[in-house]
Amino acid sequence: MNRHPPQQDPPSARRLDERAFARLERLLHREAVSGVMLLVAAAIALIWANSPLAYGYHALWHTPFSIGPGGILFSQPLHFWINDALMTVFFLVVGMEVRREIHEGALAHPRQAALPVAAAMGGVVVPALIYLGINPDPARQYGWAVPTATDIAFAVGVLALLGRAIPGTVRVLLLALVVIDDIIAVLIIACCYSGGLDPGGFAVAGAGILMVLGLQRMGSGSAWAYVAPGTILWGGLLMTGAHPALAGVVLGFMTPVRPLRMREGRLEMMARIAHELPGHGAGTAQDATRWESLPPVVRVQRALRPWVACGVMPLFALANAGVSLGGIDPSAGGAGWATAGVALALVAGKPLGVIGASWLVVRMGWCRLPPGVSWSGMVLVGLLAGIGFTMSIFIAMLAFDDANLLGAAKLGVLMGSLAAALLGLGWGMVYARRLRSEAARGAAA
Repeated sequence: MNRHPPQQDPPSARRLDERAFARLERLLHREAVSGVMLLVAAAIALIWANSPLAYGYHALWHTPFSIGPGGILFSQPLHFWINDALMTVFFLVVGMEVRREIHEGALAHPRQAALPVAAAMGGVVVPALIYLGINPDPARQYGWAVPTATDIAFAVGVLALLGRAIPGTVRVLLLALVVIDDIIAVLIIACCYSGGLDPGGFAVAGAGILMVLGLQRMGSGSAWAYVAPGTILWGGLLMTGAHPALAGVVLGFMTPVRPLRMREGRLEMMARIAHELPGHGAGTAQDATRWESLPPVVRVQRALRPWVACGVMPLFALANAGVSLGGIDPSAGGAGWATAGVALALVAGKPLGVIGASWLVVRMGWCRLPPGVSWSGMVLVGLLAGIGFTMSIFIAMLAFDDANLLGAAKLGVLMGSLAAALLGLGWGMVYARRLRSEAARGAAA
């Protein structure tokens, strides 16, 4: 009788690699769904804003909505609550994603981060220069940052549509580039689009930060416990004149990347997790312990990402993508040049910047292309980086007070992002077919 040797567990490095790619596949699937929902929401907004029901579209977002305890009410239009409050959750997820990448991802080691950092920088500088070259007028120059951003949901969603023929390292490189792009976009918003800052608000924001640190020091693992100090931080930034949604980035960077030492019993922990995350399989002590052993940055991100991907971002698109095409006068204030500048900067500037900067740092020997990533793969990454949408529209709303220029910039974002998505999808299909042909020839040889 033949005795088969016992099956050995794969090496720890291989297990980690498989686990990372499994997580990446789940992320890509979710981002693909989010990308489709974003596209549907944007299409609904665009059709609605140019239909006989257009008045209802604009009236909806200007509807006052009040919140507050007792007689202390804070009243703002619905548009404010979406762009300034709900988008805080989006920036929270962005901040936690960046925090994880710096701790254990593509940004953990300088040499490993050199390529995506250079690519992201090139993808910011070149589009900005193209836009400024087309729009020398001071009134339009303030929108230079609109075409510098990349929408992670759309970009990764289009990549997911290309299937498994695209190497996983291309996906990882795109994710790293987009994360760095988000960091740059946040810095641009904080430094260039926050206006005059009121120092009094920083004291309130600082109090919120100290409360968060105090809760972490006490070992509080309840996500709900951080809502109050997070709200204080948000209100402090609103008082300063900075965009309050940046509070999400601050909280994301403060989220611990290592498990906290909890000061509660097992039964209390199980009850809390079951209350916070219903349906996540935390009904047993083993499941609860396994979930609690994860770092807070992982747990909170997993809990919030579906809500952000399928709720916050599509709602933002629905509220902001409704550009009234009949209400844009291309000749007034050079609005047509603003549209052309944004669209061209996204479609041409992003790929040129990403590929050019990558070629330069590789040529200088500062880094090399990751295994499995060819220059054809870099072209694909550059094209997909031109899909701006969410963050680009967000920056446009901060850059322009004039309704005509704002509508023109939004139209440029929609046109440029759609063109970049179609070009990326077309090139990706050619690239995937070439990879399959090479694999078939290698198998036959």
